[in-house]
Amino acid sequence: MRIEVMRAKLHRITVTEADLNYIGSITLDAALIEASGLVIGEKVQIVNCNNGERIETYVIEGERESGQVCLNGPAARRCQPGDIVIVIAYGSMTLDEAKVFKPTVVFPDTATNRIQP
Repeated sequence: MRIEVMRAKLHRITVTEADLNYIGSITLDAALIEASGLVIGEKVQIVNCNNGERIETYVIEGERESGQVCLNGPAARRCQPGDIVIVIAYGSMTLDEAKVFKPTVVFPDTATNRIQP
């Protein structure tokens, strides 16, 4: 049996943009992608702390060290600039693998979306 387990999380980042006219996805600062171990094109769940919305989309790379967190396309209706969100990626693994797996959890500065030293 395989189960879905959280493998990576960006905890409490601030949405900087919402672009309804883009084809879809979440644009993230490349430094956030790297620190969390997310993959370009990977399916992620976005949890909006302001309104309780949960949506799924995929990751695209934004400018490094920009602090960019932009919800694109239909997701722009669910998250607005200033909202606090959590970005979660899941992996499929066996029960035995899941029992010893350690996810990557990153806590950026909420005001700037930058990785704290």
